[in-house]
Parts: sequence; structure tokens; C-alpha cells
Amino acid sequence: MKITKVTPILVKEWRTMLFVKIETDEGITGVGEAGLTSREKAVAGMVDALGPLVIGQDPFRSEHLWQLMWRGGFHPSGQALSSAIAAIDIALWDIKGKALGVPVYQLLGGRVRDKVDCYCHIGGATPAALLEAARLRRAEGWNCLRWSSHSRQDGLYEPIKAISETVEGYRLLRGELGPEVELCFDAHTRMSVPDAVRLCRQLEPYRPMFVEDPLRVENPESYRRLRDQTAVPIAAGEQLGTKWQFRSLIEEELIDYARVDMCIAGGFTEAHKIAGWCETHFIDLAVHNPIGPVSTAACLHLNLATPNMLVQELPRRPGESLADVIVSEHRWEGGWLVASDAPGLGLEVDWEGLERYPFVHENLPIYHREDGSFTNW
Repeated sequence: MKITKVTPILVKEWRTMLFVKIETDEGITGVGEAGLTSREKAVAGMVDALGPLVIGQDPFRSEHLWQLMWRGGFHPSGQALSSAIAAIDIALWDIKGKALGVPVYQLLGGRVRDKVDCYCHIGGATPAALLEAARLRRAEGWNCLRWSSHSRQDGLYEPIKAISETVEGYRLLRGELGPEVELCFDAHTRMSVPDAVRLCRQLEPYRPMFVEDPLRVENPESYRRLRDQTAVPIAAGEQLGTKWQFRSLIEEELIDYARVDMCIAGGFTEAHKIAGWCETHFIDLAVHNPIGPVSTAACLHLNLATPNMLVQELPRRPGESLADVIVSEHRWEGGWLVASDAPGLGLEVDWEGLERYPFVHENLPIYHREDGSFTNW
């Protein structure tokens, strides 16, 4: 079998997405998905650049092709390249599973669990609104809930107010929902170390599942200062693209949970290695999955085959995103994802139907502090 064509496909539904279609001379087609929201056109350009390297190659040689794509340009690159590689790599594993007639998780060593725990997103402009959203999601059957602090409508974000509202939100939700429901908070890399310490210490009585990305990750060693000053579990890594970028967080045990993004961190070939490395340091995966149904399926397969796994992000359940063009037999049951036994990723794609979702570029929201300075979204 040989790869004959690699095509990036940009779409816009509830958010922008970038899929990759890989065709072979035996008629088997694979689908992948790339991350890096708001930079999809740059990643699509990378996919176009990588296509000639893999066309004519055997899709079963995923490790070799990963090395070829990562090192073939000589200069080590960043997340735009790793995201493009991720989409191609996921599609290659999809092809392998289809060719062999088995789900991808079988190729990763087989299932170590029967289902995958998931968390949904909730939101609210006030702690009271957050509580109401949590009640609705809990009534649907979700066991894990996640939220992030909000800015005003004009994009103003101030950490002191955000800390106060987050603590109040935890107080209300823990009091209403009790100890059985898991509560995660995403700080979205907006905080300084002192602010993150203040937040985490105040949250300790409410037993968070974890606080996600309290600090920017350009200098992962900064997590050491936070780690030494709180007992709250810390999750980070969604912005990282390779095992090398995860190195200090894992080796120095600066986090409790690794937020590996399958669609940024090099696909199955790289994420599987990161997961194994985490296992040696008793760090579990809490995969980052904020985008489309291909990402959801890929994360599900990785999690089914990974012993050190905590939870999967799930903003849209199977059938809630692009359901008319990407059909999934995976299902959500009472807060858990359950995989079908269909080969590959377990997805059927109407490639022509994707044209009904034309791409429109969107920048991410822009936040600022009261003094007018930029802060992370």
C-alpha cells in the first residue's frame, strides 16, 4: 500500500477546524485533525509542505514517517509543524486500523479499560450562573465539570477578581453537588506565580480534581515555584507539541496530570511515547480535546490503551458536532465515552459534505488588564 494524496480541509462549525484526508492506492482513506485554533491556515500550509515527503510511502511506517516529517526540514520547528504532523499521523493510524480490520486502540496494545471518564464545559458570568449551569449538566449525567474564569464583555480580565469569583464558584458547587462530582478549573495560563499560589491555596478545602494551566508554559520550570506552595493537583501541557517540550514537566514531576493534545503533540506516535514517559513518574493523562469529532475519537483510542489516564475533555458528545458528515459509532453514557469496535478511528466521513461548512477565519478573543496591557485569553 502507498500513500497517493494528502489534503488539508478547513471547516467552520461551532468553531474552526482543520482535518486532513490521506488517500492510498488501495482505496483506504484516513482522517486526521490538527489543533492550533486560529492558526489553521498556517498549519494547512505545513500539511501541504509535508505532503510530498509522505506521498509514495507505506502508511504502515508511521514511526519512520514521523521522524521524516519532523526532521526532514533540518530546522527543528514548533507547534505549527507538530500540529500538521499530528493530523497526518492520526490519519495514518486510521488507515492501519482499517487495513487490518481493528480499532486503533488494538494497535496501541489493546484496551486497558472499558470506558473513559469525561468532563464537560460549564460557564456563567457570575458564581450563581455557574451553579445553575452545573445543575443542568449534572442532571444530564456528567460526573466531572470544568469551567474557566470570565472577562467582562469588553475583554477586561483582572486576576484578583477572578480568584475571588473562582473560589466562590467552588464553594457553591461543592456545597450543592457534594464530594462525588469532580470539579476542574482552567486558569488558561493567565496568572502570575503569586496569583496562582493564592488561588490554589484558597481552593484546597474544596478538593479540586485539578487546576489547569495556571501559568504560561514557555518556561515550564516556573511550575516548580507553584508546586512547592500548594497541595492542589496541577495539570498542564495543552500547548506543548513534542516529548522534548514536556521533558522538564515530567522529569522534574512539576505536574500531576499531563494535558497532552493529540492534535498538537504529534498524533498517536508522539502522544503514546509521552504517555509512557508519564507513567514512569506516576503522572496521569488528562487529554486536551477542545475541537472536533476526529480529535475526540483519537483521544478515546489513546485513553483506552493507556493505563495512566484520568479523564478526557469532551466539549461535544458524539453526534453533537458535524454529525451529518462525520458519523461516529462511539457513544456517551452517563459521563463516560464508550468505543465501538469499528476499525481505525471508528468514523465514517462524507468528504463532499464537509463543503457545507465553509471555513471562516476567526481570531481568538483578546483580553486585557485594567491598565490596558495584554493578557492571555
